[in-house]
Amino acid sequence: MSAAPGNGASGPELSCGLPPGPDFADLAVLAEELGYARVWIYDSAPLWEDPFVHLALAAGRTARIGFGTAVLIPQQRSVMAMASAIATIARISDGRFRACFGTGFTARLAVGQRPMRMDALGDYVTALRGLLAGRTAIVDGGPARMLHADGLTVPRPVDVPLWLSVFGPKGAALARELADGIIGPPRPGLPTATIVSGTVLDPGEDPASDRVREAVGPWRVVDWHNAYATGGAEAVDAMPGGRAWREELEALAPEHERHLVTFEGHVTHLPDRDRRLLDHIDVKTMIGDASRIGRRLAKLAELGFGEVIYTPTGPDVARELRAFASAGRPA
Repeated sequence: MSAAPGNGASGPELSCGLPPGPDFADLAVLAEELGYARVWIYDSAPLWEDPFVHLALAAGRTARIGFGTAVLIPQQRSVMAMASAIATIARISDGRFRACFGTGFTARLAVGQRPMRMDALGDYVTALRGLLAGRTAIVDGGPARMLHADGLTVPRPVDVPLWLSVFGPKGAALARELADGIIGPPRPGLPTATIVSGTVLDPGEDPASDRVREAVGPWRVVDWHNAYATGGAEAVDAMPGGRAWREELEALAPEHERHLVTFEGHVTHLPDRDRRLLDHIDVKTMIGDASRIGRRLAKLAELGFGEVIYTPTGPDVARELRAFASAGRPA
């Protein structure tokens, strides 16, 4: 691996992903000290605070580290509001920002709506790209343009890479047409990042220890959330522990309100019903000593990923960031 995470000399850039909340700026400062290439912030209004506020706070306290969004949900903000927010962070961060968009899988399901259609995502990003370029774009059926006077934001064009988080053939086609990079499967000619969860073991630590399970659990139980949200009882009951988990969840709310509890704690915390799934989670992937994790990161580079976004969780995120950073350094 490279001498420090993020320089990409012999492995992928090592970045981290964090939710927008009270600790975000402090953790971004730590990530910069540890040599991470970039901090990616989540965006889901039902679950977390506003990402642009926290990006602004973190950008003002850092000098080198980049920032990204993993991922912005178009239908949470009008395209003009999004353009203005992106321009703001581009100015405050002095060009260290990239914006990545997705269809809003969790954010939409958590408010009882389906993810947006791929063509709607394409229309939104097309209009946004036009606005940031300083052109007149068609927004909600009519012409619109960024009218910010000199001195009120960065001049147009606003130079911010626009990425997409997409999967499948429709997503690949849209990425080829519109994206400067992607979070998803590697695509020829496009910078590609992937998201991983994991933890570096202490010397002699059992991969199935309580600390490990608590550290990786919030991301590893996501499969049960998604199965229930998209496939219902039949899909989640087919998973280990799924039936008991579902019955406990369904007792909390009537059918028309169950989307309000399905994603509680999503990728950050473990409600008791999720904690009971820890006996069934994967405690092998991206779990090991620093040398093992380093080899896994190098393998991802061989597969075509230029950047790995590590998403630490558990009771001591700062510990996880420090330990995982060591995996990006040679022994």
